[in-house]
Parts: sequence; structure tokens; C-alpha cells
Amino acid sequence: MNAEMRKPREFTGKHMLISILAFFAVVIGVNVTMATLAQTSWTGLVVENTYVASQQFNEEARKGRAQAALGWTGKLTVASGEVRYSLVDSLGKPVSLHGVKVLFRHPAYEAEDETLTLAAAPGGTAGNTGAFAVRHTPKDGVWIVEIDADAGLTSPFRDVRRVMISNGALQ
Repeated sequence: MNAEMRKPREFTGKHMLISILAFFAVVIGVNVTMATLAQTSWTGLVVENTYVASQQFNEEARKGRAQAALGWTGKLTVASGEVRYSLVDSLGKPVSLHGVKVLFRHPAYEAEDETLTLAAAPGGTAGNTGAFAVRHTPKDGVWIVEIDADAGLTSPFRDVRRVMISNGALQ
């Protein structure tokens, strides 16, 4: 009987070295990939200087309370390739506006941010009652919309909302 005798394979130091190097290569590769993706997407920056922002907090809160006391309500519409904004007082009467700026801010990608300057819409003139509008179709997705409406106050009326745009229209 002529049977070939196979020598059993042994796990040597060379195999252990290769296993350890392969393990760390995978770990380092994943870390480099994740760090690269994090660096090229969201910066994580909320404010430029946290100390300055903390010092301004009380003043911003005071402005917010004063604005809320006015009882004004903003109406934002996004449809048919147009962004439109108007403001009404607590009695439902239109508030006279002199200008409106809108910032569409993407929650995760600063590169997607868009600032728009709205003009008096047909039927109204700057400084007169009426809506302000601009031709624009924002990309679909979630947006933080920051609206600064000049109503002749010491600081602009500020309206900030988180909205969903789908098929070019506000949902």
C-alpha cells in the first residue's frame, strides 16, 4: 500500500506576522477612509467662535423675545420655481417690508448653502405691503431656511425654519 503521507500544515511565526499585519492594515485603512469622508463632508462648525457666541446669547434671546412680542407671522411658499415670503401682524394685516433675504442652509453640507435676495412681487412695491419673491427652485431635501425681513425695525425680523422640499415645492 503506497499512500502518500502528507505533512500537516503548521501555523508558524510567519503566519502570525502576516495575520497581525493584515488585521492592522484593515483597521488603518478603515480609519483613513472614515477620516477622509468626514473631512470632505460636514465641518461640524456651528459657530466661528464659541466664546463670542456665548457672550452674545443674552442679547440674542432679548431680541427673540421682543420679536415674539410683535405677534407677527411670516408666510413662506416654495412652489412652481418661485420662493415667496410675506409677513402679517397679529391682526392678520400685511406688514410693510423694505427687503427680504433668504438663506437656504443645508444641515450637513455648507457647499449646498444658497443666499437669495427677494424683490417686491407683482402687486406690491418695496416699502409697500405685499410679498417678496424670486425665481428659484431649491434642491429636494431638508433645509434650514433663515429669513431676514427688513420691516424698518432696528434689526431685521428673523424667521428660521426647518423645511422639506420635494419636487421643487415646500412640504
